[in-house]
Amino acid sequence: MTSPPATNGPLAPAHGDGAHRPAPRTFASDNQAGVHPNVLAALAACNDGHQPAYGDDDVTARLREVVRRHFGAQAEVFPVFNGTGANVVSLQAMSERWSSVVCTDSAHINTDECGAAEKVAGLKLVTAPAPDGKLTPARVEELATGLDNVQRRRPAVVSITQSTELGTVYTAAETAAIAAAAHERGLSVHMDGARIANAAASLGLPLRALTTDAGVDVLSFGGTKNGLLLGEAVVVLNPDATRGLAYLRKSSMQLASKMRYVSAQLVALLDGDLWLRNAAHANAMAARLAGAARAVPGVEITQAVEANAVFAVLPKDAAERLRKRFPFYTWDERTGEVRWVCSFDTTEADVDAFTAALAGEMAG
Repeated sequence: MTSPPATNGPLAPAHGDGAHRPAPRTFASDNQAGVHPNVLAALAACNDGHQPAYGDDDVTARLREVVRRHFGAQAEVFPVFNGTGANVVSLQAMSERWSSVVCTDSAHINTDECGAAEKVAGLKLVTAPAPDGKLTPARVEELATGLDNVQRRRPAVVSITQSTELGTVYTAAETAAIAAAAHERGLSVHMDGARIANAAASLGLPLRALTTDAGVDVLSFGGTKNGLLLGEAVVVLNPDATRGLAYLRKSSMQLASKMRYVSAQLVALLDGDLWLRNAAHANAMAARLAGAARAVPGVEITQAVEANAVFAVLPKDAAERLRKRFPFYTWDERTGEVRWVCSFDTTEADVDAFTAALAGEMAG
């Protein structure tokens, strides 16, 4: 992806009148959004006195209860620092050093994690082309071969991304079909759920319906893209699918000493409906953006808009002019496809200003 130009941070430098004026919201990534006020309040609330370190604190104990309420009594949660860490720890715990992982060619573990699965976990990624970002049971059957061939890496895990890198969403039935195909061949199923909240909001389903009930064994649960300061979690849904995860988290440098500060954010997100409200709002803003962009002559929406991302093709010169006002990424340099992402704090005014600027640049 082509990076957007640098912009001021969330707190812009003071102007001559001494007042801070908010920097404009961008459409480059939900990673660039701020932190939800409820999450900041949760951080402040847990910053009182001393608590045991490394997850033996009261807040992390509360998180375990909340996670089991969402995913089932068997679920175990392991907070980590970031999404790449969650994915690498998960995949290591589900595989051996001679294993391979089946995923799509656009999967985050394949394209945007700097080879962490290969370098840290020692795994080989076996990828399938997926124009809509979604793996299928047929692709699993095609790639999960050589199970008894000592000359080759042995497939151990199927990893799917929810919502996908292309903004599409697996239905619960689609996930269940993939899980059935994987389990039939002795493979476990990992879900990179960096944006699972957006998928659940899109489908109107609880988190459990897309994971535990659909046959997913281990989930990388995302929070940073949905209003957290930092922090994700590995959620083990099937304890038989992993081994040594607690040790792997430590050896992969993902064990927080002051874990209560990561856990407090996840509790704030999951204990009520904040996770759902944030994701549903981001999805609604993406739908609003896509609807307005479709009406602009010369703009082609290239993917189904099912979560909080919009993919489009427009002339390169128009994209470059627009990018100077509203930073966003070019997804595919060959085709000119760009990606616009909405966040929990994107407003209707933000979307309307962006699409008006888009129409102006296209007309110009």
